[in-house]
Amino acid sequence: MHVSDFVLLLNTLWFVGAFIQFSIAQANTLKILLPREERSNPIAPTLAASVAFLGGMNLPIGLLSLYLLAARPSFFQPSEAQLALFLFFAACHFSQFAYNVPVLMRGGRVGVAYWPVLKGPMLRIFVIDAALFAANLGVALQLAIGS
Repeated sequence: MHVSDFVLLLNTLWFVGAFIQFSIAQANTLKILLPREERSNPIAPTLAASVAFLGGMNLPIGLLSLYLLAARPSFFQPSEAQLALFLFFAACHFSQFAYNVPVLMRGGRVGVAYWPVLKGPMLRIFVIDAALFAANLGVALQLAIGS
């Protein structure tokens, strides 16, 4: 298995997992985002329903990664196409990582606002998105240098 195949597999697992977390397990996601004392807040169900959009955005990215890995479409064979798509995947991970940096800089959860970036599930999300950003960027750089 090539490094690029392994990264596509990791992308697939991560983005489909995000779909499950945000679109199917909304109640669990709410527990991650809100402190226990705020879960009875009338706005909590709206927040839980709104995270489904995050899952909706992650699913097509995961399915694209799976398609590229499993079907090996002809348009994905040129290194320029692979470069563009690995840069796309890197940007997807970076955007999810980058939005947690300001929360981290504020110290994570501040009262009832934000979420704890440096512990629990949010730490895993933060670290994995950073690692997959680096992995996708690494494949893209390898493709760019090899071209």
